[in-house]
Amino acid sequence: MNQPLWGIDLGGTKIEGVILESIDNPTPLVRTRVDTEAPKGYDHIIGQIARLVANMEEQSGMKPTAVGIGTPGVLDPTLQTMKNCNTVALNGKPLQKDLEKNLQLRIELANDANCFALAETHWGVVKTSAPNAKMVFGVIMGTGVGGGIVIDGKIWSGRHGIGGEWGHNFLDESGGPCYCGKSGCVETVISGPGTERYYEKLTGQRLKLKEIVSRHKEGSDPAATKTIERLCHFFGKGISVITNLLDPDVLVIGGGVGNIDALYTEGPGPAGEVHF
Repeated sequence: MNQPLWGIDLGGTKIEGVILESIDNPTPLVRTRVDTEAPKGYDHIIGQIARLVANMEEQSGMKPTAVGIGTPGVLDPTLQTMKNCNTVALNGKPLQKDLEKNLQLRIELANDANCFALAETHWGVVKTSAPNAKMVFGVIMGTGVGGGIVIDGKIWSGRHGIGGEWGHNFLDESGGPCYCGKSGCVETVISGPGTERYYEKLTGQRLKLKEIVSRHKEGSDPAATKTIERLCHFFGKGISVITNLLDPDVLVIGGGVGNIDALYTEGPGPAGEVHF
């Protein structure tokens, strides 16, 4: 168990790779990233992952025997193809098989929110702040919205591999159509792109979420404030469903949208819909 661990986080905008010293000493030896460039298609994403692995090999002077990859969406346990991916070019594709063929390596795929929840349970904030927690729900809010359930230190992925996927529960019709076939999903309402679309609807101007947050903090843009207030409102409503269904000991929030401070002050709401 003392050999280096190679891991990749496959995101909608970036692909990040890390080599950890060992499972017992998870100190990063190498950390690097490339752009996903998802609009260029599935084959290009495969190529970007291969490019990242080559960069990691060059920087470390090592070669992996296996690589673990956290993915948006999940690998269907029966069909062995990807589903529920906000990087829609991956959906329906045999990603694990194609990567193993391209890289000539053993590849292990896992949902990124499951990876996040498990890492926080064993190495992160849960271990330090709530070591006796029996159930942890990990939330990723970024390009998409995902969730992972950890019970007694192990992932609960469910019969079809979609355990914890709260991003495709209904939240509000204002989110509009979702690639999953439904309308008003959590992901369409409170993801980064969903929040940016709402601001654009108000103003006709397309801004990155970071700029919208900055304008809200400055108090210089009423539309930005309305956008962030809406995000916090629906974040609280969405999380309250998880609380009612699972009653977890700990909720852990990650992802780019999860860095917005207002979520933790305004998100719970005056009625205490969410408890942290």
